[in-house]
Amino acid sequence: MHEKTTKSTALAALLLALTPVISQALEAAAPTPTVSAPYGSASPALMPMAAAVTAKLPTLDLAAPLRTDKLLKMNAESSDGMKEADVWGHIRSGYAIPDIDNQLVLKHTTWYATRPDYIARTTARASRYIFHVVQELEKRGMPTELALLPFIESAFNPQAFSSANAAGMWQFVPATGRDFNLKQNMFKDERRGVLASTDAALTYLQRLYDMFGDWQLALAAYNWGEGSVQRAIKKNQALGKPTDFESLAELMPAETRNYVPKLQAVKNIIANPGQYGITLPLVDNQPYFTAIDKTSDIDMTIAAQLAELSLDEFKALNPQFNRPVITGGDKTKILLPQENAKKFTSNLAQWGHALSTWTTHKITSARERIDTLASRFGTTPDVLRQANNIPQKTSLAAGSTILVPRTSASLNVDITSEIADNATMAFVAERPEGKHGGKGLKLARGQRASASAAPISLVKARVARGGATHHRAKAQR
Repeated sequence: MHEKTTKSTALAALLLALTPVISQALEAAAPTPTVSAPYGSASPALMPMAAAVTAKLPTLDLAAPLRTDKLLKMNAESSDGMKEADVWGHIRSGYAIPDIDNQLVLKHTTWYATRPDYIARTTARASRYIFHVVQELEKRGMPTELALLPFIESAFNPQAFSSANAAGMWQFVPATGRDFNLKQNMFKDERRGVLASTDAALTYLQRLYDMFGDWQLALAAYNWGEGSVQRAIKKNQALGKPTDFESLAELMPAETRNYVPKLQAVKNIIANPGQYGITLPLVDNQPYFTAIDKTSDIDMTIAAQLAELSLDEFKALNPQFNRPVITGGDKTKILLPQENAKKFTSNLAQWGHALSTWTTHKITSARERIDTLASRFGTTPDVLRQANNIPQKTSLAAGSTILVPRTSASLNVDITSEIADNATMAFVAERPEGKHGGKGLKLARGQRASASAAPISLVKARVARGGATHHRAKAQR
């Protein structure tokens, strides 16, 4: 065995040494124009080998080195994108949706390119979330330019809220959010949560792609509804017309007709920002945040304090929480920048106080006025109204559940998941003192998706999705 190995090794070495000679011989044997060696050339002309000798030589695939180089290049380009200097390069390396080039694309590209301040604001907001989105797309084998879709939906504002009641970066309406298991209750709205809404949006987009086999049609369906796109396809099929996006565009409402061209416009600018005079912020090609499990209740202000973050920055990463207290549970996670997560863990270990100062109280009688409740729980009416988003000049209807400061009896009692999931709130207008008549006006019930601060209003409502009651909304530029 050893002897055979030695012979094989020697043979391999001999072949390796002869490779240049063999290659030169093949080149000499090939029909080429006759060129005289230059005067004084140090390289003598090679003598062609006899046909009997060349016939015994192995056939060499001269294109193999080219194919190998191309394969190596493809492997390098199709790696996980981690070699890119920043996340924008990472996104560019994964573009996979066919380009479109028409007047609408030109119009929207010009619009974005002439508003560098808008691009700067949007990309600055995106810097917190976009690596996570790209990473999730790559896990699923989806085109990375889909990470740019929140440019169109919400300008990367997770607090974006539309007149059609669509919320978050991906602009889910309540019904579609529930279809994708996005929890919406008095304490949280996962349509705004970075992790949950991104997972739901990518699941939805992949489902639409599986349905239509075309990313442009999948995007149109995300905006217009799958039923609407299916009907448009059937209409064109009946007329013997093509069913690609641009062929169906004339059947679409203006909002949808512009939707894919807008994404193409953003894609063009991210692909070559310098061409459009745009400077993108440097966004490291690595995770911005990490998730920490939280199984017990904690006030948002205390969580931010332990993480050594401003409350605004904490809310930017955790926009799903509607109330001053984050209710704990097996699936509760808070997001923190990597360095601040370490500070949070360290500070939490040394924290010697209660983590939450809030509990719940259920209104049993319409006679429980806000000022009476405030006095009972040692706080002010303004604090109760702000914590519970209770409008001025309204009272709480019987059956409503509200947040109140903890008392000695509830110091170590967390808000249960049953209370969090089922709590509702309803209001009645307060009657002016000394006046009679005039029914109390019943206002919002449930307020399951209300924000803890005034939401960003996006004024233009989207088209109905598939003719159903689902509606989406367009982010205001």
